[in-house]
Amino acid sequence: MLIQFWIKNFKNFKDKLTFNFDDTNHYEFSKDCIKNDIVKTALIYGTNGCGKSNLAFAIFDIISHLTDMEITPDKYMNYINANTDRNSIAEFGYIFKFENTILRYSYGKTELRTLIFEKLEINNKVLVEYDRRNRNERYFKTNLAGSETLNTDLSQFTISVLKYIKTSTVLKDNEEKKVLFKFFNFVDSMLHFRSLDDRFYQGYETGRVDIFDYIADKHLDDFNSFLHQVKLDIPTVTAEKINGHKQLFMEFDNGKIGFYSNASTGTMTLALFYFWLKRMEEHKPSLVFIDEFDAFYHQELSESIVRQLQKLDCQVILTTHNTRLLSNDLMRPDCCFILKNGILAPLSSLTNKELREAHNIEKMYRAKVFDK
Repeated sequence: MLIQFWIKNFKNFKDKLTFNFDDTNHYEFSKDCIKNDIVKTALIYGTNGCGKSNLAFAIFDIISHLTDMEITPDKYMNYINANTDRNSIAEFGYIFKFENTILRYSYGKTELRTLIFEKLEINNKVLVEYDRRNRNERYFKTNLAGSETLNTDLSQFTISVLKYIKTSTVLKDNEEKKVLFKFFNFVDSMLHFRSLDDRFYQGYETGRVDIFDYIADKHLDDFNSFLHQVKLDIPTVTAEKINGHKQLFMEFDNGKIGFYSNASTGTMTLALFYFWLKRMEEHKPSLVFIDEFDAFYHQELSESIVRQLQKLDCQVILTTHNTRLLSNDLMRPDCCFILKNGILAPLSSLTNKELREAHNIEKMYRAKVFDK
């Protein structure tokens, strides 16, 4: 699991911002939000423009150079913080825990595809390191067994040393290799998506799938059951093949109308969520980040979606403005974060008051109890 992420000099984050997933308390409620004392389900609040979306792009920057999964390069324009020297470097750091092993990975870039330095540590042992800022040092260093015969001169390239090692040699089977490939598998299985004015996804897979063809071909009955389960008041959805493609319709007593052209924005967003929910059942994700996940949902529907996501065996990060979700019946103060002035902190650390299950966290939030 990811237990810490930090970013510096990327987009609106000039100073170092740290996202701690292991700063948890021993609350005896909403335990589904925690796994092995690590935040499993997180809600992030913050005013418009504070950087919630940029935080998602920062966390998922890693897939651009370590994987061949989907990426949206246009979202990474204006890469370096505008208040710093344009020749400076954006820095990223990740700490993972795989059972009892700690893996640290850090790197710096000047743009999405241009790596300047990289460092990998497992249990405080440096296994890979390279820094292109040092012009006198042309070679990367590796202590991974099996990588000794690699050409370590990458001075003419801006590629990832880690990906180069992964694709260019067969490492010796040992504990370090096992942990390294757990890390690779984690990054390969990360998923970021949103459905606002623009709909896109990053990581997890490649290419595009028509969500309505997918639902019609594989999950139509289940899709209707899902809509009923979340108490969406729309007619039964059916499918019909037109011009070689299946299309969805809403059935009425006197006929049918097209689903795509007549469904509300909230219903369309819900269909997108359902699509990804089914995909995640087919291939287990490691970390899912949904930006503004409930922008078009009714409050009760938002709660239902959170409960659906809590059932997934992976880490989930959601950004929202819906304060009704600040309920100890659904979440907990160490899993709800506020992003403000370049600092991301859980509610549990923003007050000296002992927070208990009976407290109305939403009311406290509105009363600015957590405004440090």
